[in-house]
Amino acid sequence: MKKKALSVLLTGAMALSMTACGGAKEAETTAASTVAEAAEPSVDGQTYTVGICQLVQHAALDAATQGFKDALVEELGDAVTFDEQNAQGDSNTCSTIINSFVSSDVDLILANATPALQAAQAGTNEIPILGTSVTEYGVALGIDGFDGTVGGNISGTSDLAPLDEQAAMLNELFPEAKNVGLLYCSAEANSQYQVDTVKTALEGLGYTCEYYAFADSNDLSSIVTKAASENDVLYVPTDNTAAANAEIINNICQPEGIPVIAGEEGICAGCGVATLSISYYDLGVGTGKMAAKILTGEADIAEMPIEYAPQFTKKYNQQLCEALGITVPDDYVAIEE
Repeated sequence: MKKKALSVLLTGAMALSMTACGGAKEAETTAASTVAEAAEPSVDGQTYTVGICQLVQHAALDAATQGFKDALVEELGDAVTFDEQNAQGDSNTCSTIINSFVSSDVDLILANATPALQAAQAGTNEIPILGTSVTEYGVALGIDGFDGTVGGNISGTSDLAPLDEQAAMLNELFPEAKNVGLLYCSAEANSQYQVDTVKTALEGLGYTCEYYAFADSNDLSSIVTKAASENDVLYVPTDNTAAANAEIINNICQPEGIPVIAGEEGICAGCGVATLSISYYDLGVGTGKMAAKILTGEADIAEMPIEYAPQFTKKYNQQLCEALGITVPDDYVAIEE
């Protein structure tokens, strides 16, 4: 890694927030950014700048970013500086952010969520890139026959919980249900992968499944309304657009008495009754430890396989379960409010 003079680094925390809008000039599409305090040289005299591109602000991605930063600071102390930017849900803004990191010649990029990773892949083949909160790297990066290692300048962590176990959870809670609606954003490749896999598992358990794809938040309400009217249960995968609009889903499904099984805890807290949960903070911590090894030369990113969450927990939304009259087994843990 290259040495950076301390004098050229920022010495305070800075926050900048600008709203992205279609067709606006580049400056107006730059999302909120945060730069940490200036880095102090490490024992070997080196300092490191890490660019963080997060797709959107919501609990899961926020936790992954925080875990990443905490772990990297624990490993490298004051030798690391963060340039943290949020794309406010706009994939085009992800590209703008990544290009700024490339121009600044950062030492490593954290791409938090699939569109951020895709933008980073397109933006540089030299700067090390770590993804997190990415479900399936082969799908996200268009790799046929993906064997668990991306190679080149990309690696990271996956938030994929076992999809067959998610289907089994739905069956455990709703064995008498017949029709399951698979609700997801068609613009997210990893969401398509998840619902395809869950559909196969659920059909093997005797359910009839139907896809309900929405293009973005604009048509979400109409699609959810249709899905809720035609099904006994809905399944929502780990999906960034759904996570950012969970309240809309709940406002339609709860009055209709339609339960939602969610792919991750953040969505479940907003509109679901149960989920097979991972800790996104712990996922971020694992990513931060990978980053430390890359920055210090301890590991070669080209040889680092994708890492997964170490454990999964059955969790439930106590308030929503009570409202819908759903009783969960004793091994489910209530989501903390």
